[in-house]
Amino acid sequence: MSENIAPQVSGGTLPEFMSRQVLQARRFYLEAGVRDQAPLSVVCVGWEKCARDYLIHRETFPFLSLEFVAGGKGQLALNGTKHELKAGSLFSYGPGVKHRMRTDPTEVLDKYFVDFVGSEALNLMEKLDLAPGRIHQFQRRLELKDAFEQLIRLAGHVGVYATRSCALQLELLLLATRYGGSETTAGPNRASSTFERCRRHMEDHFLEYSTVEDFAEACHINLSYLCRLYRKFSGVSPYQYLMQIKMKWAANRLHAGEVLVREVADELGIDPFQFSRSFKRVHGVSPAAFIKIRGS
Repeated sequence: MSENIAPQVSGGTLPEFMSRQVLQARRFYLEAGVRDQAPLSVVCVGWEKCARDYLIHRETFPFLSLEFVAGGKGQLALNGTKHELKAGSLFSYGPGVKHRMRTDPTEVLDKYFVDFVGSEALNLMEKLDLAPGRIHQFQRRLELKDAFEQLIRLAGHVGVYATRSCALQLELLLLATRYGGSETTAGPNRASSTFERCRRHMEDHFLEYSTVEDFAEACHINLSYLCRLYRKFSGVSPYQYLMQIKMKWAANRLHAGEVLVREVADELGIDPFQFSRSFKRVHGVSPAAFIKIRGS
């Protein structure tokens, strides 16, 4: 099957760094992104179904890059460390990161990629545990796939807003990785894996915990370490995270109607006065005002 490449936004030829070893592809090269000095700019983005002989071997790469495996299997080496690729794998590389990627010829890789630059790009990747040379395995694959698809759709647009809209969508895509249920499979430590394990447990069982101490004990983790993990990967304390989950649940209960504020507070095991204060802290309005707004 011949290569099927979507028209390039720049109107030029296929850049040299893009592989020709594909069966099908939708790829857009935003030439303006290279020149843009904004905090985050997309250089190119696309989707590829690899050919059976697909092989990439680079000593370095000029841009920061993320690749996400939607299907198939393959092998990857990042700075000499080998990894198996499968659906849900997301990995990063960039300048100074040696990488080698090969598809399994019996189950060829079906994958998305985005290459980008920007004054804040590397800093954002490091904050999100996506620094070049990292690899994660995601459970909630559909969310990331949708984020890549939306970025591809925006890259196909033309006009004065195309570059900016792509940059905004790329930031959303990067942030979406915090909620994809990842398990770090490479890097200096497994702190992000521990955080993800605790986060998933909290979101699944938040009604069972009234204190962070009880939650830490249930997760078999030291409380001070738990606090450091939440600060690093979510930006808030585990108590704040727990209360945000509870108050969002409470808002849904109140929005559905036929339930009193006191009853929701009882279901959460919180004093009604404290519940009102916490609800307002999260949502900006009291439960009573929220009900009034909902009914208007």
